[in-house]
Amino acid sequence: MAMRKTNISRKTKETKVSVYLNLDGKGKYDIKTTLPFFDHMLSAFAKHGLFDLKIVARGDREIDDHHLLEDIGLSLGMAVRKCLGNKKGIGRYGNFLMPMDEALSYVVIDISDRPHLKYNVRFNKTYDEKFNFDLIEDFFQALVAESKITLHIAMKSGRNNHHIAEAVFKGFGKALSMAVAIKGKGVPSTKGKL
Repeated sequence: MAMRKTNISRKTKETKVSVYLNLDGKGKYDIKTTLPFFDHMLSAFAKHGLFDLKIVARGDREIDDHHLLEDIGLSLGMAVRKCLGNKKGIGRYGNFLMPMDEALSYVVIDISDRPHLKYNVRFNKTYDEKFNFDLIEDFFQALVAESKITLHIAMKSGRNNHHIAEAVFKGFGKALSMAVAIKGKGVPSTKGKL
């Protein structure tokens, strides 16, 4: 089996992002995005998906955190796509119902080469949050665009924003792990190509 790991670097006038991803890892991570809460979410994704992941990212946060989260999503999406190569043998589909205390998320993936995000997650609006939870959707939209996967994320229940986000990222890790797992030899499509 080919090595399913890669390094991605992306630099713009707004951000600088480097990503190392190994789909066949052990859940080791080293995340430094200058956003401690987002580091925690990406660490949970890697740990529970059993991916080895290193991300170093910085950006024009004096303007907004949007550019940074979007460019991390783009870079991670590129890494996923590159690691998958011709997609021979992958399971293709993955889904996981993830609890986190009172929060419950459902994440479903099809590695289809048809980028689509259906995102049904609501965070509670508070005035003292240090992290803009609305940007999580922008992160996933960017990731989907570059990885070319179909991704559905639905929040089934939740009260605490931290728990909701953590259920989403852990569920995403578990569902992606199922979808990228080697299950056979050919491309999992009647078309013969994904």
